Amino acid sequence: FDKEDIQNSHTFQFKIQIKGITKPPVWRRVKIPSYYTFGDMHEIIQQAFGWETYHMFSFSPTGYGSYPVIQEVNDEIEDFNVFDLDDPIDADETKLAEIFKKEGQKYTYIYDFGDDWIHKITLEKILKKPSKAPVCLSGKGKCPPEDCGGVWGYEEIKETLRDKEHPQYKEYKEWLGLEEDEEWDEKEFDLKKIQEEFEKIYG
Repeated sequence: FDKEDIQNSHTFQFKIQIKGITKPPVWRRVKIPSYYTFGDMHEIIQQAFGWETYHMFSFSPTGYGSYPVIQEVNDEIEDFNVFDLDDPIDADETKLAEIFKKEGQKYTYIYDFGDDWIHKITLEKILKKPSKAPVCLSGKGKCPPEDCGGVWGYEEIKETLRDKEHPQYKEYKEWLGLEEDEEWDEKEFDLKKIQEEFEKIYG
């Protein structure tokens, strides 16, 4: 990023929440410089939640069927174009400030077009001060495991792991890589660990 970008920029404060998950909900609050791109924001969301960047993603006003669609643009995307777009907008070329204009504005981030993790993005604040790096401020709830079948699959996993007598209890624990005495803590959220990761990557 050049100096002019930084000097003329603002800082956006977003709350990002995975739709359909409750008890506890899963959300993160982050601050991101306004000159960062949607490609950067994808990486930041992945880091903040604990996703593994295994799958494709998109940003759009309200999800499927809404435009513009901002996503990674390459040959693989063209072969798997769930939005049926002739010309999607390149996430790596589109700055957040081109889309986000006012506090309270909402947008949608979809990760993994199979499991369909739909995240509601709310622009909570536009801070007039420029900043050089993203920061994770707060959050709640453990990120679901990759490839678990979306919201319904995750709810089934949580229900199964609450019952040690369940016939699939051991199978799920094994699949999640949990030790014998280790439990899946759906409330787990380690802000310090996430902040340390952010500093390592963006500091």
